[in-house]
Amino acid sequence: MSRIPEAITFFETHFGFTCVEVKGDAALAVLRGADGFILVLMRAKEQPLYPKFFHIGFLQQDAAAVDYIFEQLNNDPALQPEKPGKIRDTYGFYFYFDTLMIEISCPQPV
Repeated sequence: MSRIPEAITFFETHFGFTCVEVKGDAALAVLRGADGFILVLMRAKEQPLYPKFFHIGFLQQDAAAVDYIFEQLNNDPALQPEKPGKIRDTYGFYFYFDTLMIEISCPQPV
């Protein structure tokens, strides 16, 4: 990840994280989720080579929550999230922030 300050704002705004520490010249940031989940963001010295389908996911309670996040993210033309739909046995969508693929889904089939 190359845009740590923007990533901090992104994860705080859309996923309720709180930045608890920034080290160096924004080279590393530690964020905490409302549930205690710790997310560490590090500035990459070079473009990371992730496996083809590597991603992180944020599991939601239901389809309404997935749709709400989609609408919020869809307002940012830089993100271009896929329209929500069936993913395996879930309902959700994918999008990229920087070089990181992110999945938003809920366990209930729609």
